[in-house]
Amino acid sequence: MDSSKSTLSTLQERAKKFLGQDHNLLFLAAVIGFLAGAAATLFRWMIQLFDWGFSEQGLGLLGISSSSHGYLLWMMPMLGGLVIGIYVHFFPDAVKENGVHKVVQAVAINNGKIRKRTLWNTAFTSSLTIGSGGSAGREGPTVQIGAAIGSALAQMFKLSTERVQVLVGCGAAAGIAASFNAPLAGVLFAMEIILGEFTIHTFSPIVVASVIGTVTGRALEGNEVTFQIPIHELVSSGEIVFYLILGILCGLMARAFTLFYFFSSRFFENHVKAPLWSKPAIGGLIIGLLSIYFPQILGNGYEAMEDALNGNLFWGMAFGLIFLKMIATGITLGSGGLGGVFAPSLFVGAMLGATFGHGVHILFPEMTASAETYAVVGMGAVAGAVMQAPMTNILMLFEMTNDYTIILPIMIACIAAAYTFRSFNKNSIYVQYLLNKGINLRHGRVVSVLSAMHVRDVMNKDVVTIPEEMPFPSILNTVSYSKNFYYPVVDQQGDMKGILSFSDIREVAAYEDHLEHLVVASDIATKTVESLMPNHNLNEAMETFNQLDVDQLPVVKVGDPKKVIGLISRQDVLAMYNREILLHKVEE
Repeated sequence: MDSSKSTLSTLQERAKKFLGQDHNLLFLAAVIGFLAGAAATLFRWMIQLFDWGFSEQGLGLLGISSSSHGYLLWMMPMLGGLVIGIYVHFFPDAVKENGVHKVVQAVAINNGKIRKRTLWNTAFTSSLTIGSGGSAGREGPTVQIGAAIGSALAQMFKLSTERVQVLVGCGAAAGIAASFNAPLAGVLFAMEIILGEFTIHTFSPIVVASVIGTVTGRALEGNEVTFQIPIHELVSSGEIVFYLILGILCGLMARAFTLFYFFSSRFFENHVKAPLWSKPAIGGLIIGLLSIYFPQILGNGYEAMEDALNGNLFWGMAFGLIFLKMIATGITLGSGGLGGVFAPSLFVGAMLGATFGHGVHILFPEMTASAETYAVVGMGAVAGAVMQAPMTNILMLFEMTNDYTIILPIMIACIAAAYTFRSFNKNSIYVQYLLNKGINLRHGRVVSVLSAMHVRDVMNKDVVTIPEEMPFPSILNTVSYSKNFYYPVVDQQGDMKGILSFSDIREVAAYEDHLEHLVVASDIATKTVESLMPNHNLNEAMETFNQLDVDQLPVVKVGDPKKVIGLISRQDVLAMYNREILLHKVEE
């Protein structure tokens, strides 16, 4: 036994050493891409299996006569909810671990570590919810499944925290890419939402995983786009104004979607006085009753969306389905059903776009496209605003429809929707969920941890300043002995007059050789300098770093912004943050 443990430990150490190199990490990213792509496809098959089981064919297999199907089909969401309620009663962690927000939380707080059982719990409960008719999408569960695979492999080889987080992003990207045949969107989803940052170090393995995940999905399911639609076009340049208006309306509708989503969760939690296990069945009963007259609200709603995208849906029905789908999604997920919000937000956007497009086309038939074109654009705009990831949805919409001809309307509508939504709330639905639970994240990190620490705790007091009259050869000599990236430029009184970056100095050295003896520090220094004070907290420091896109800032004396007393770097802030997160985990 001891010998086998020793052998395993030795193999893990060798694997850790091998995967510790960036180019070798790509190999593991490819493996994760394959596994996550296969798991995402298997999850789709599970949804189809439950969908078949809760349909007329499934009832027929049980020996139930076809004359009774009409009386029983509307009860299927309730039956699915009952099974979920019983499952969650015996396995309460199954629901607690569900959702994209849990992946975001794991990356920000738990060093990217996700429990292996999340794979089965998420796949089973979500496929049962969607397959039995609950109004939810497969995007969120797919992300969790892929992320759990990435986390499990990274933990198996005992990789560093940074690499665990990157491989979680790889799994999420591969899952999205395989599920929607959208490799570019998978990459951006992982970068924008899961990791909350973009660096070449994280970008490369995520690209590899997304590509392999897409290839795996295509091998198992075929190279089919999600929606089969006709080719659309921008009819006239003036039409872009209507898409801008549509974007604003989509932002408002996205806000209404998230408000009802959270309202429904609070309502079932605080006001529905019933056993916890029975609440998903109650939600399913309501969905079933609504589906008697509006079956389009069931499941992920892709068939109804395709009808709207091909002009086969009456505009009045589309208008009503905007609100019915919003209500159905809130009830399904608020009562305890499991699934994502991406597909429902696509549905709401498609119906809003179809309704708006019908109206403007009647008023301006010669300068506007058909209603189905607006349905395509609206679909991405609402989803982009809900997720606060417009770039992801611009690319995803293109890949899901394979229609590049209306990329300009999609871009303007998605950006307008995202900014309209941000005028009410700057948080995506995932971050807002965590915020409601007392976890405040910003750029993938816990604000409360950063806010409890101050610049004075991290800053480096060993500042190398450069006199404003120092000639360029002396500047080169000074910086050659320093590890800093920025150098405050000061006058004879020691007051800061500007700042020199290492890149500024390198640029002059490369292109001004014949004039370097004439150049002094004040000639090349940036005169407008952003700085921090010792009493600023580290959350404010990180916000400044992200806003300015710099890696180091001067720290100035309180009450005298020209006196430099230190430097603070982004790397030092992140190191302190990771240390505090680790200490919190140890205390817990």
